[in-house]
Amino acid sequence: MDLNPWERRQKLLEVLCQRRHDTYANLAHEFGVSVGTIRRDVTHLMCSYPVETVCGGHGGVRVAEWYHLDRRSLTAGELELLKRLGQLLHGRDLETLNRIITQFSH
Repeated sequence: MDLNPWERRQKLLEVLCQRRHDTYANLAHEFGVSVGTIRRDVTHLMCSYPVETVCGGHGGVRVAEWYHLDRRSLTAGELELLKRLGQLLHGRDLETLNRIITQFSH
């Protein structure tokens, strides 16, 4: 998987919402990155989402049971418009738009 950090974190959140719990080692292997990278990604996600670490023999990372990604699909026209608008943006504005596109384009 060749994803930039933002894309990887979004995909990681999606995976955790599907599985509810996983180990750092398994996630690192699946995403083709180091355990340290996954730990940093989880730390980043913990700032905005109900993601937490779990210690012990069954440790790893999990998302709160009550949390689920709520998605509304974009039409093809809406998606294309947002992508065109993205060509005019930079930095945080572009990152925010990409997050919106990712959240609503599935």
